[in-house]
Amino acid sequence: MIAFRDVVVTYPQRPMPALAGVSLDAARGHITAVVGPNGSGKSTLVRALIGSVALERGRVLVDDVSIHDLSRRARAVRIAVVTQREEPAFPLTVLEYISLGRYPHLGVWQSPARADLDAISNAIERTETSTFTARAITELSGGEWQRVRLARALAQGGDAIVLDEPTTFLDVAHEMAMFELLSRLAADGQAVLLVSHQLNLVARFAEHMVLLHRGHVEAAGTPSDVMQGAVLEQIYQWPLVITRDPAVGAPALVPLRVRTRGEHNS
Repeated sequence: MIAFRDVVVTYPQRPMPALAGVSLDAARGHITAVVGPNGSGKSTLVRALIGSVALERGRVLVDDVSIHDLSRRARAVRIAVVTQREEPAFPLTVLEYISLGRYPHLGVWQSPARADLDAISNAIERTETSTFTARAITELSGGEWQRVRLARALAQGGDAIVLDEPTTFLDVAHEMAMFELLSRLAADGQAVLLVSHQLNLVARFAEHMVLLHRGHVEAAGTPSDVMQGAVLEQIYQWPLVITRDPAVGAPALVPLRVRTRGEHNS
């Protein structure tokens, strides 16, 4: 569904590429997670997909069609994107903001049809945002704002959803609810591509993981393939062990304490 082929992106005034020949696939019916330390190129992948950074080399494809051959509206109809950062430009209500997700499906001055209203209602229900739809988006907490942004993406629909750090500001319950929802979207046939620092949470839900480091793909495969202690310890530059999640058996990373000067064994 979504494919990156030998993608190279270099930002001005930076000597090294942010992405240095990255290739990966995000298939329908699966959660594909991109993980890696800060500065590894994860968010640049999302920017390349939405066309906000220029490609020095390579292609980004949607169903084998280059994104550069699709209009912005055509891209938006197929793929909903929740970026890492977004500042409200206008003091819209939550309902008005979520309703913007239907804009790519409507013509100029066209009123929402029943299908549009149903999509908005369903998105609100699935993200549990019904209790504050009348509030201004500028009055929301960080967690509420994140859920509202997801609701807009769900209202938008399409064959794929792309999320950059979707659990930022969320508490444990809403983190789990977010990933359970993404799992259901994948089971319904959507392609789910997400960027996350939450390796343990990702390992519970993703079918495919891609580990980036300094713009390169260091490992890719199932969570068990990628969550290898020696590889992660070298990349994250911190002592750790890999164990098994007692609830689901997925690999789980446990960072270790580092003894400081003056500490002694008892």
